[in-house]
Amino acid sequence: MATAATGGGEAGVSIERIFGRAFGTIRANPLATLGIAFLFSAVPSVALNYFVQSRQMQLLARVGLWGVIALSLATVVISVVISAITQGALVRATVAHSDGRESTLAESAGAGLAVIVPLFLTGLLTAFGVGLATLLLIVPGVMLYCAWCVAGPAVVVERLWPIAAVERSRELTRGARWKIFGLLLILMVGYWILSAVVGVVTLQTSGGIRNMAAMNRSGGFPLTVLVLGGIVQTIVACVWGVVISALYVELRNWKDGPQSATLAEVFA
Repeated sequence: MATAATGGGEAGVSIERIFGRAFGTIRANPLATLGIAFLFSAVPSVALNYFVQSRQMQLLARVGLWGVIALSLATVVISVVISAITQGALVRATVAHSDGRESTLAESAGAGLAVIVPLFLTGLLTAFGVGLATLLLIVPGVMLYCAWCVAGPAVVVERLWPIAAVERSRELTRGARWKIFGLLLILMVGYWILSAVVGVVTLQTSGGIRNMAAMNRSGGFPLTVLVLGGIVQTIVACVWGVVISALYVELRNWKDGPQSATLAEVFA
């Protein structure tokens, strides 16, 4: 694929530069980035998972299979809302850092909440499209996600609605999707390693697989499981959200040239 910019921006997309911008944002503003991930992703996600897993057998007995299916769909919708708010807030923090400024937790959260409706609808659209493509064949789903992955940041920065945001993402990612695939693969490998380590620690602190299975059947979860789950969710949500935001900044600079002044005006 071509790597030359079409709009006079940077010479090419750099994974190293994306990670540098992303981790630079977290390092410079840990309170806002990690705080957003904790408040808007870890807390609601852990609470939701705890409720569903600890009550699934009782719910199945009370409301039946269709009720459980409806609850599962509601869980998906709630998860999209959580992801949308988190992504929107982390876009604000990343863009501010790219402009040489720092965004407070309140300012970043406000930026995400200000466009929550288009962010939510965009999240539903991309989740449905990628999910459908994945059901048809795994490769189309992965490549479609590579094409649509910066639709969320486009909503926040450019104030676009779902269809326009998806088209903007396709435009920005065109010519760089193999690099984006590599970037996402690095993130997934990191997530698998973190999950494996946490899984081993969880088993050790819970007394092994049999004790874990017994606690799941009884609907109980040890405090260490909840705490570790919250820590993992905070780290994953923060890193993923900031890296995707940094990817958007990188792609926009590549295609359109540096946009610091324009981006600053959006959040003024």
